[in-house]
Amino acid sequence: QVQVVESGGGLVQAGGSLRLSCVASTSQFRINAMGWYRQAPGKQRELVALITNGGSTDYADSVKGRFTISRDNAKNTVYLEMNSLKPEDTAVYYCNAKTFAAVWWGQGTQVTVSS
Repeated sequence: QVQVVESGGGLVQAGGSLRLSCVASTSQFRINAMGWYRQAPGKQRELVALITNGGSTDYADSVKGRFTISRDNAKNTVYLEMNSLKPEDTAVYYCNAKTFAAVWWGQGTQVTVSS
């Protein structure tokens, strides 16, 4: 079993910054890749950024240059630093953690960017 918990969402003005955190807790499994996804009202969930346990990263085109994903492997924690936020970044942000056999999701944290 893996428990995934996100934190750090909130309300921010356009142009502002937020930092999201996600912890994957497990005593049984090795965590491989971890990622951030988001889902805006009426839209499908989409990838924002992911990072492997080796540190390789991938980003959605819409966030490249503004968001940075990082990871503390010892703590099974992943961070998403979000800068130059835009109203279109408003969504529920979900974290996931991948083990060899499954993908585990958190409950999500709301990010709202006002114009």
